[in-house]
Amino acid sequence: MLVELSQLLSDWHSGFRVFGYITLRAILAALSALLISLMIGPWMIRKLTARQIGQRVRDDGPKTHLLKAGTPTMGGALILVAMGTSTLLWADLANRFVWIALGVTLAFGLIGFWDDYLKLIVGNSRGLIARYKYFWQSVAALGAALALWHTATSPADTALFVPFFKHVEIPLGAFGFILLTYFVLVGSSNAVNLTDGLDGLAIMPAVFVAGALGVFAYVTGHVVFSEYLQIPYIAGAGEMLVFCASLVGAGLGFLWFNTYPAQVFMGDIGALALGAALGVVAVIVRQEIVLFVMAGVFVMETVSVMLQVVSFKLTGKRIFRMAPIHHHFELKGWAEPKVIVRFWIISVILVLVGLATLKVR
Repeated sequence: MLVELSQLLSDWHSGFRVFGYITLRAILAALSALLISLMIGPWMIRKLTARQIGQRVRDDGPKTHLLKAGTPTMGGALILVAMGTSTLLWADLANRFVWIALGVTLAFGLIGFWDDYLKLIVGNSRGLIARYKYFWQSVAALGAALALWHTATSPADTALFVPFFKHVEIPLGAFGFILLTYFVLVGSSNAVNLTDGLDGLAIMPAVFVAGALGVFAYVTGHVVFSEYLQIPYIAGAGEMLVFCASLVGAGLGFLWFNTYPAQVFMGDIGALALGAALGVVAVIVRQEIVLFVMAGVFVMETVSVMLQVVSFKLTGKRIFRMAPIHHHFELKGWAEPKVIVRFWIISVILVLVGLATLKVR
């Protein structure tokens, strides 16, 4: 929105051309999203509290979680509002990737909203039935995959690139690309949702990964940098830096209220949307494998649930005291802040490993 305005004003004064730089707009997007979050956060928390939209705690979980009962939930709406508004303000709205990324984030956010609505307002403890949830997630993911496939402008837009190797480019074809995109979006969305169980546990790794993906987006959309680093050049992908910066700003603003002890939880509306946002950016910049590495905390949480379920069904025994794995460590006696910070440290290390793939080839 402001990009178009600055282009018009640049005819009047050349100083407005500075807003054409993606890096400046990314900084402004992050600051705008952070400011919006801090401004409307208290109001949103009051509204959620007044409507008694509070957390319900599992009886079989850590006893310390009983204190969380009634904490306002669905705070992920704060992230979506701040992130969406900032992106619309500072991104180039003529860029196809901007609308696809926003569409995916909103679609998964709406699915999460409906799940939260059924659980917290209607009082249905099951929420949105699993098969219906996955159906609508599949619809959104396949829609995004088809949009990206049909708007691709070069073979690099839809090929699979393997990190640490200079010239490993695997053409996927329509079926392969759509299938990969589907699994990345649905998988990352649900992985973040499983991780969102402790105060600040999910949001900070999401911020770390979003920041790193923003770096990938910038160099992928830059002809000179992509050639120097020998990574695929994707025309227009650089605009995803603004999108990622908005996510970072909104995430930090949410963390202000979500840090231990949390004043608000994000709920499915935030977790599903954040995971999908990270997934779609990774697909756009062709770094699906690197996402798997950088989002290792989310992967670890998901795998722990899968192993727990398989073990119990096959042997009748549980591998972990409770899944996802962050609850296992709580039940072993780790204080909640210790679990959170240690998982953050792991996330930072994995993000750095992912960023190293830019140069180590």
